[in-house]
Amino acid sequence: KAGNGHAEGPAAAEERGGGAGLRGCRGFLRRNALVLLTVSGVVAGVALGAAVRSAELGPAQVAYLAFPGELLLRMLRMVILPLVVCSLVSGAASLDTRSLGRLGGIALAYFLGTTLLASGLAVALGFIIRPGASASSLNAPQLGLQDTVPTSKETVDSFLDLVRNLFPANLVAAAFQTYATEYKMLLRNTTSGNVTWEKVPVGTEVEGMNILGLVLFALLLGVALKKLGQEGEDLIRFFNSFNEATMVLVSWIMWYVPIGIMFLVGSKIVEMEDIVLLVTSLGKYIFASILGHFIHGGIILPLIYFASTRQNPYRFLLGLITPFTTAFATCSSSATLPSMIKCIEDNNGVDKRISRFILPIGATVNMDGAAIFQCMAAVFIAQLNNVDLNPGQIFTILVTATASSVGAAGIPAGGVLTIAIILEAIGLPTNELSLILAVDWIVDRTTTVVNVEGDALGAGILNYLNEKEKKEKEQELKEVNVEAIANSKSEEETSPLVTHKNQVSNTTSAADPESKESVL
Repeated sequence: KAGNGHAEGPAAAEERGGGAGLRGCRGFLRRNALVLLTVSGVVAGVALGAAVRSAELGPAQVAYLAFPGELLLRMLRMVILPLVVCSLVSGAASLDTRSLGRLGGIALAYFLGTTLLASGLAVALGFIIRPGASASSLNAPQLGLQDTVPTSKETVDSFLDLVRNLFPANLVAAAFQTYATEYKMLLRNTTSGNVTWEKVPVGTEVEGMNILGLVLFALLLGVALKKLGQEGEDLIRFFNSFNEATMVLVSWIMWYVPIGIMFLVGSKIVEMEDIVLLVTSLGKYIFASILGHFIHGGIILPLIYFASTRQNPYRFLLGLITPFTTAFATCSSSATLPSMIKCIEDNNGVDKRISRFILPIGATVNMDGAAIFQCMAAVFIAQLNNVDLNPGQIFTILVTATASSVGAAGIPAGGVLTIAIILEAIGLPTNELSLILAVDWIVDRTTTVVNVEGDALGAGILNYLNEKEKKEKEQELKEVNVEAIANSKSEEETSPLVTHKNQVSNTTSAADPESKESVL
């Protein structure tokens, strides 16, 4: 019925239904505005790059085109240091020592297990698809590439550098420098009179944040502040406030992400030399790497999440489209960390203590996508050189890739240096690494997406286990309270003292008010 008592017409009902639909559509657009804008930024970037590519811009013009994207990367890197340090200090301080040890142990097992699975998958796909067999006659000059490779390090020195970076000598320097071993060639006279050249390791500081050392220091500082008790509360509150203020900055930066991504993708398409020649020459390698990322990120990781939580993993991943798009465009898991923390808390309801404790560690330690990329590259170069890998070499690839991905830099092309370590470990030449560098900008995008997806699903699993433990404790407390109440009732019924006390009180209440006053 309408307000005037007459029946509502079909036109009015239709208008009301249309209004509700319009409101629902507006609500959806408002809730998912950032996701839609980010995806649109990628599409617009591809269109922009394809349109500008025909203009044949010079290096200076390409740099100007990439400037808005460079600003996005600089803004994201600006907040990494305060975000990592403050979130880990407040996260470690908010968890009790038992929970911290338990969650840390589960996280470590998850990170190592998934990275080993990723490495094994890459090696298996490499043997099945054989990407290097058809490209065995390729070399860098044929593709118009410079035949330059990064300086390779001894495997032992690489692992020693990893341990050294865990304990930075200077915390301020760790914010912008990392320890790395380089080599000097010294001329030595032997006792027999011959002259020989000897390679001597020399420690140097290279540009780049030592995120591993900062993560360990922040964790230990958080635990120490928790141990201080009341004295450490003020400093914990300071780090919590600093962390919240950083997240506000991140929410502002997120609205610039679509613009930055558009120019990042567009400039990268313009920079490409001859994409057709690269894809036809190294197509099997690109296909094998991306297939490995698809299988691991689309099937294996969601299965692990489902087995652990019995919840739909794809619904969980749907709330993280913005950080995945950011990872695809920036090729940096460290630069994706701010948006990942914000989206996983706001969209998926993960506890702040869990997300801010585990995601910074995951961005440093957990590199599933990088492990696939590195193992596939090692198998590819082995097949390129017609080398049949024996079981010992395969085991070395798996272990070295898993261990070295821990210290891999969360920056674009950070895993290429790690491939040199793997090749040195199995005795293969590193002069074909320039072929990997040529297509790294393609493969690195799916690599970064799988890296951050592994971190996010790990945080979701830990959040579920933490919530489950909390509910079990609450249930135990309820059962204890119920038992305590039941016991107290039975004591009141059976105890003669209680009965006597009640009788006295009854008689007192039955007496007249004057007797009460006299007693008082």
